[in-house]
Formats: sequence, C-alpha cells, structure tokens
Amino acid sequence: MDWLGLGVTIFGVAFLILSIILIKPLLNLARVLSNLQKTTNKLPEQVEELTNQAADTLSTGHETLHEVNKQVKELTPIFHMVGGASRAANAASSSMVNAVMSVQNSSTEGNVFTNKHHLEGIYGLATIAYYAIKQSKKQPAADNPK
Repeated sequence: MDWLGLGVTIFGVAFLILSIILIKPLLNLARVLSNLQKTTNKLPEQVEELTNQAADTLSTGHETLHEVNKQVKELTPIFHMVGGASRAANAASSSMVNAVMSVQNSSTEGNVFTNKHHLEGIYGLATIAYYAIKQSKKQPAADNPK
C-alpha cells in the first residue's frame, strides 16, 4: 500500500469510531425531536379550545353587564324618589330648625326677664305642676280601655 491508501484507511476507521460514539446522543436527539413533533401537533387544537373558552367568557360577561344595566334602569326611578323624599325631609328639618331657633331667641328674652326678677323657682314649679296634670290625664285613659 502506498501512503495515500494508508491515510484514507486511517480516516475511514476514525469516522467509523466517531459514528459509533455518536449513535447514542443522535438517537436521544431523534427521540426529543419526535416528542417535539407530537407536542406541536396538539398545539392548534389547544389554541382553538382556549380561544373558544375566552369567547364564551366574554359573551357571558357581556350578558351579565347587559342584565346589570337593565336592573339599574329599573331602579333609577326609585333612587329619584328616595332623593326627592330626602330633599323634602331636609327642607322640613331646616324649617323646624328655624322655628326652634326663633323660639329659642324669644325664650332667651324670657330667661333674661326671669333671671332679672328671680322667678326661676316659680316657673319650675309651674312646669312640674303642668307635667303632673298631663300625667294624671293620661293615666285614667290608660286604665279605662274602651
């Protein structure tokens, strides 16, 4: 053999050894690529399922929002009535406050007169007598039911 044949034989044996060493990693790579192919084949079905679920969820949310809007429209007149009643109660309470303030101002003048002439005891006695008379009138009515 000449040198050229000897070199080609050495390269051939080296490639044969390299191929034998790389068989196991190449088989593992083939198995991984096969599993990857199986996974990617299922992907379109899974994406379609997810989009269907998202569409169903959005549809349900839209229906719920529509129902809430409908119920709010039904309750709006009630809220307006409650607002009107609260405004009327506010007006009544402010007129009562005005009346109480006017009575308080007029009674302040009476208090000055009472203090000036030392009549507090007499007014206290008159108040107690008035209260006792009112209670005695209420009691017989409660004792004699009709």
